[in-house]
Amino acid sequence: MKHPLLSKILIAFLLLQLLASSCKQNNTAAYKDPKLPVTERVSDLLGRMTLDEKIAQICCTMVSKNDKGQLFDSLGHLNTKLADSLFKNGLGQIRLDPTLDFKPGISAIAANNLQDYIKTKTRLGIPVILHEEGLHGHVSLEGTSFSMPMGLASTWDTALVEKLYGMTAKEIRCRGSHYVLAPVIDLGREPRWGRTEETFGEDPFLVSQMGLSAVLGFQGRMRDDDKIDSDHVIATLKHFCHGQPEGGKNTAPSNISERELRATFFPPFQLCVTKGKAESVMASYNEIDGVPSNANEWLLQNVLRGEWGFKGAVVSDYYAVSRLANVQFVAKDFADAAKQAINAGVDVELVEHECYPNLKKLVESKVVSEAVLDSAVAHILRQKFILGLFENTYVNPGAAEAFVGCDANRELALQSAHESVILLKNENNIAPLNASKIKTIAVIGPNADRTLLGGYSYHPKQFITVLNGIKSKVGDKINVLYSEGCKINKIKNDENVIVPLEENKKMIADAVQVAKRSDVVILAIGANEQLSAESVDRGNLDMVGSQDALVKAMMETGKPVIVLLFNGSPLSINYVKETAPVIFECWYIGQETGAAIADILFGYFNPGGKLPITIPRSVGQLPCYYNCKPAAKAAYPNAKGGYIFETSTPLFPFGYGLSYTTFEYSNLKIEKPVITKTGATKAGFTITNTGKVAGDEVAQLYLRDSVPSVTRPVIELKGFRKVHLEPGATTEVSFELSPDILSIWDKHMKYVVEPGVFSIMIGASSADIRLRGILRVE
Repeated sequence: MKHPLLSKILIAFLLLQLLASSCKQNNTAAYKDPKLPVTERVSDLLGRMTLDEKIAQICCTMVSKNDKGQLFDSLGHLNTKLADSLFKNGLGQIRLDPTLDFKPGISAIAANNLQDYIKTKTRLGIPVILHEEGLHGHVSLEGTSFSMPMGLASTWDTALVEKLYGMTAKEIRCRGSHYVLAPVIDLGREPRWGRTEETFGEDPFLVSQMGLSAVLGFQGRMRDDDKIDSDHVIATLKHFCHGQPEGGKNTAPSNISERELRATFFPPFQLCVTKGKAESVMASYNEIDGVPSNANEWLLQNVLRGEWGFKGAVVSDYYAVSRLANVQFVAKDFADAAKQAINAGVDVELVEHECYPNLKKLVESKVVSEAVLDSAVAHILRQKFILGLFENTYVNPGAAEAFVGCDANRELALQSAHESVILLKNENNIAPLNASKIKTIAVIGPNADRTLLGGYSYHPKQFITVLNGIKSKVGDKINVLYSEGCKINKIKNDENVIVPLEENKKMIADAVQVAKRSDVVILAIGANEQLSAESVDRGNLDMVGSQDALVKAMMETGKPVIVLLFNGSPLSINYVKETAPVIFECWYIGQETGAAIADILFGYFNPGGKLPITIPRSVGQLPCYYNCKPAAKAAYPNAKGGYIFETSTPLFPFGYGLSYTTFEYSNLKIEKPVITKTGATKAGFTITNTGKVAGDEVAQLYLRDSVPSVTRPVIELKGFRKVHLEPGATTEVSFELSPDILSIWDKHMKYVVEPGVFSIMIGASSADIRLRGILRVE
């Protein structure tokens, strides 16, 4: 060459190309080295990415049956031509909709084929995250389905909740997915809201403990450097921050003060982030103080990341970013919505990327800083590294077939169903039934032979109805008769309509004849998924349709009637409570419904569930949560504080639940009745099973700050303990009284323990306090 410098440059360039080629062949790019810290791998990969590749990582798509030109065939094979158009720059997340009807092994094959395409056909080979729904079991074909969260909260059994979600995590992961949009840790303080069934109830302490157990189940306890092993998944806290939507309507505003947010609605999220290390949070559809959550920088940046140290990713609810423009009207178009959401801290747009592709032009024109985009992308890349997706990309289809829906998982689902049921009334100890004294049972009602799984369900391997569960339990020893009794509702012209009494009269008459031929009536009524679910909100809480008429007809036969309520939200069952001798609140308890109900009816299992939510007498009592402020009890001095012509007490209080046995509380001792503001003490007491059968009791600790600087609830749950006792057995129980449970947000919005007198209340429910004591804080 005539120019030595150019020659040297060319040689250097060729050497660099050869080095780059060698690195690629030897897989030595820093981001591919599992020995390096996650932060270094993220930084290296981020530095290699184009703007298009970055934006792809914060986008998502969903694939349903025959959607997008049928991306997969029935055996899970990938249409690579379609994949070329969808994933040319990679992708952050994808949802394989359950309507694909993939069995576990096929799900694994589809996931493997997708990952193989991404890994080999895209420039950087960044694996995609597959996200799923898992509110009470994996929403997929043959996934194990257990109790809805309202039922799980009724167990007051945190260890069981952790096991259930751990099982779900493994079912999800072995099928090739990595990320679950659960748990819901909103408070269920508005029972008209159809999604109440998805919550763990109305109380912040109970919801916090249940939510924490769910996160630990999903993500695992033993976490090395925040890594999540191949049996666990990333948990997503939903929905930050919802709470008491106006009128009980799903996406309506929630106008809540900052103090109330911090004292009541934030605690479950804060505990799950700080102690549970939840790796994902979903911003809610609704708005707080006029600011939609998906555009709320104070909520997502200042509180979540700044105050609580959240390190994971924030995802939008489905289509929530576009709602900023077309529903809430705080954005002028989808590009403006993308700008607001990314600046507020929403890292991923779920479930279809309508808005975030606009970020390319916004970054290029410097309307959005590339540093903001890089921060969001880094959060997603970090999750892919801590999941181990670069090293362990594929799953074993055979292992998925063997584990999903297996007998061990079914047994766990049965345990959740057993423990979820609450005995509300048991006049003359009619339950449990003595099978030796019964010749014929009538199983009657619209829910007696119906699949009832609740929202966010698909098709488990099996579902046992009440009718089939009872038949299986009694065999040929008892004659089992059946009548549907009445229909509740039907779909007509794509609308949900109530079946009028005139159409049900013949069915009720037939049910009466069946009841008259029996010794006892099992009456399964309540609601169904068409009457209580996401975007199925109610204007009242009464039982729908002709069900009260059916109850009345059954009672008039003179036969003993045992009522089984299946529902997602509390029902104002005034007539049922007044007339029926036995009532069980069953919620939606999963695939083993009938088996669990039969076990309870015949005394093979003693129900020990307790209400995680108040059941009001009418919608006019709302709000009706137990931990109300003092002024809600009495409007002004000398007033009774109720309504005219109606009592202010609920039908059934928070924490309430009966048993086939009885329990006695005694010997309350407060270890140190006077402590400092930074001190702690213990409240210990004794519980004795004074009945004739073994049973579970949930001891509940409540507090009241006598004279706080700001108004506080009249009573607040601050601890609970579930114990199992044989007849005549006694156990010692203690609760720690620490600054964590004594602190309040004071006048100056500081979280402090104030000196004063605290009432210590221990009992079987919020309205059944058995032991009382005093704690002084100096």
